[in-house]
Amino acid sequence: MIACAALCLVAANPAGVYAQSAIKVVVDDQAITSFQIGQRARLISLTERKSGAAATKAAQDELIDEVLKLKEAKRYGITVSKKQVDDAFATIASRVKLTPANLAAALRQSGVDPETLRDRLRTEIAWSQILRQRFQGRVSVSESDIAAQLQKLKSGKDEPLKSIEYRLEQVIFVVPEKASGGFKAQRKKEAEQLRKSFTTCEQSSDQVRAYSEVVVKTVGFRLETELPADMKDVIAKTAVGQLTPPQVTPRGLEMIAVCGKRELTSDVAARTEIEDELRQKEGEQLTRRYIQDLRRQSVISYR
Repeated sequence: MIACAALCLVAANPAGVYAQSAIKVVVDDQAITSFQIGQRARLISLTERKSGAAATKAAQDELIDEVLKLKEAKRYGITVSKKQVDDAFATIASRVKLTPANLAAALRQSGVDPETLRDRLRTEIAWSQILRQRFQGRVSVSESDIAAQLQKLKSGKDEPLKSIEYRLEQVIFVVPEKASGGFKAQRKKEAEQLRKSFTTCEQSSDQVRAYSEVVVKTVGFRLETELPADMKDVIAKTAVGQLTPPQVTPRGLEMIAVCGKRELTSDVAARTEIEDELRQKEGEQLTRRYIQDLRRQSVISYR
């Protein structure tokens, strides 16, 4: 959701600071102010392409749910560390090809305090932990449902279903967290140099010897459905014997080498995708009911 703001974060016009703040909603004993709603609405405008009254309404609802989620996290004894939030912030920055500092600057230029995004991330991390604890083992999909969807998919195709299998390696240019901007720029330059000269995984160890503090890890064979969502398309577009573009992570700059790729006549990928979609739908239904229950149990006053 947040990653879709890759271009608009930098291009958006700066906004004026909210000069005054009034209490707009009280959830149990916790107030939500017009400033908070305004900040969240601006973030939603950047990340979800909503604007005006729609963004304001979405921001108010999101902040109400956020209070309830954090209250529930406290009840479960769940806390989210600063490092967890920083790592999530860095991940989003890498997806939009920015450093965390540049992402924060882009947000400020758009009139959004970076803490607004950090608050949202903190809640998302806590909420995901709650859902795992509460619904672990409860989200199930029947084999008959999967088979029915799979048959429907097969009936619409003339050729057998196929899956793509990759053989991968991970290349990490280690960058200390507190490294200077100059050092980070140098490491990025080195990573791009290796990417341009890289031709085969069989010689990867020899190629990285020209650089210091570079780690090569064997990932092994992975089906396309096993790849992280944010890397699936990137890896699919990378030719065999090439590296993906470097991404900023808490460990430094990371690239994936595509060592091999083959097409399998198999319905494994389609089956996995169908199962994931069905599980997601059921999980979303459980989550919606959970939030509705929390709202019913709370006192929400609008000012």
